Amino acid sequence: MESKSLKVQIQATFARILLSSIAATIITYLLFAILIFYLQYKAIYPANYYEQQIPYIESYIKKENVGLLNKKARRELEKMIPETGIGYQVLDNQLSILSGNMEGTFINNKEQLYDQLNTLTSKNGYYIRTIPLIRGEDSHISGVVLLCYQLKMTYTNHIGSICLPVLFTLALISPFLYMILFTLLFSRKFSNRINYPLTLLNRASKKIMEKDLDFDIDYHAKNELGDLCVAFSEMKEELKHSLSAQWEMERDRVDMVESLAHDLKTPLSIIESYSEALLDQPLDKEGKISRYLSIIKKNANKSATLVRQMQYSTDLEKDTVPLHLVPVVISSFMEQKIRDYELQANQKDIRLFLTVTGNAQNPVLTDREKLERILDNLLSNHLEYTPKKGEIHISVQVEANRVFYKITDSGCGFGRKDLEKAFLKFYRGDTARNQNDGHSGLGLYISRQLVEKLGGTIHLSNKEDFGACVEFWHKIYEDK
Repeated sequence: MESKSLKVQIQATFARILLSSIAATIITYLLFAILIFYLQYKAIYPANYYEQQIPYIESYIKKENVGLLNKKARRELEKMIPETGIGYQVLDNQLSILSGNMEGTFINNKEQLYDQLNTLTSKNGYYIRTIPLIRGEDSHISGVVLLCYQLKMTYTNHIGSICLPVLFTLALISPFLYMILFTLLFSRKFSNRINYPLTLLNRASKKIMEKDLDFDIDYHAKNELGDLCVAFSEMKEELKHSLSAQWEMERDRVDMVESLAHDLKTPLSIIESYSEALLDQPLDKEGKISRYLSIIKKNANKSATLVRQMQYSTDLEKDTVPLHLVPVVISSFMEQKIRDYELQANQKDIRLFLTVTGNAQNPVLTDREKLERILDNLLSNHLEYTPKKGEIHISVQVEANRVFYKITDSGCGFGRKDLEKAFLKFYRGDTARNQNDGHSGLGLYISRQLVEKLGGTIHLSNKEDFGACVEFWHKIYEDK
């Protein structure tokens, strides 16, 4: 059954519930019929049972006759009449009730009495037998005895009157009870069959979340769940191959960058050293060699800077750059940073504006070196892409548990492609912001890595009028 499709399993389960309920109901009804047949002789009187007792009681009444007007004789009559099923009244010649177990008036006057003598009358579903008590010497009617009964089945005892209605009620609702019972039974078995592969799939998904692909799904069935487990296993294998390939490619890329940085570092250092030595000696009057060597030195510096950035970005990816938390007074720190860039800004006739708000006089705990590198990368970019006579605004807000920075310029702003890919490694920028050579494409990438290491985020946008906007924040660490 487990190899069948879920549709077939559901249909089979429903059929089992229905057939089992019908079979159990039929058995219950047969047992109930047998029980009723048996109780007819043990616990149930036939409908005319009390009617059959009337002649015996009547013969006793005629035998005792007027003696029943005596209290002692009436007590004996009480013993002969059953406690239930037959009611009686003993009346005198004035139709006054002397004794009996019935309430109410059944004979209103003597004319009605004479009409009912030795007859069987009915009233409100009851049959009434009127038996006269006649004095022998003058045939005078001295009284009358009324016997009352019904034609219906009755129980032989009190237990039967309780048990039979209960059994009848149970037999009546038994189909519904069996339906509920078998639904619970078979649905539980069905759910157990369904839950087993689902549990395996749930465990497998948790394994994948934990980046553990070393597992197997031990469930094989020719149904939808079996196909799902097979598909999940195939997906796991494909994911394992894909991740292995990605890990291998990433390892090769890191190795390549490290090898490139290592191979470039030494010759570039030698070029830089010899260039400096040659610049210290005047070799010709025209100064051509000196000019050439200056160019060599300049490009060697650019190459060395690129190598250092590549090495640093690789270290960031390996998470080998720890945090060195020190107290930093944000106001004085930012003022010094602006002074560092005043000369470069003055050369392009660019004005720098700094606004610091919040509790900036109290020192905050952060990594000063990483924060300086972030600001150096960002300010260098803004100075590079801001035209002459432009403006750069830096605003800093010191909050309770973080420091928020916003840097805007009056340049051309970010292109659409820049906003999507500016933080990618080695991204050189859109044509509007890529007019200068020597741009490594690592500045913003390193800035984002450093901001995230300081527990913050960074975001790029454009101002409503024109110009680029960079916003970032870092957390304020607590002193332990």
